[in-house]
Amino acid sequence: SLRPIYESLLEVVMNFGADVAISPKKTSVSIIRKRQFALIKPATKTRIDLGLKLKDKPITDRLGNSGPFGTMCTHRVQLSDINQIDAELKGWLQEAYNGAG
Repeated sequence: SLRPIYESLLEVVMNFGADVAISPKKTSVSIIRKRQFALIKPATKTRIDLGLKLKDKPITDRLGNSGPFGTMCTHRVQLSDINQIDAELKGWLQEAYNGAG
């Protein structure tokens, strides 16, 4: 089930501040401060795609290009295990949040 990954991501972003809004859409969930800074989308039965808006951040094996998210996000991280929500990923989410204020 993808629910533990999803709930863990929500828990991380909600802790950033009272100004975080969760906005469910048909096929994805937008995470918004003043602007959208992350997007959670179930990609397959076993994978969640996390889109991030990060300014001037190089693309790596883990922090991939935005792929199917196009211009809505600058980067995409593919998550299939709750253990992937680690310090590095939380740092990227925090950076995206900071940039959307």
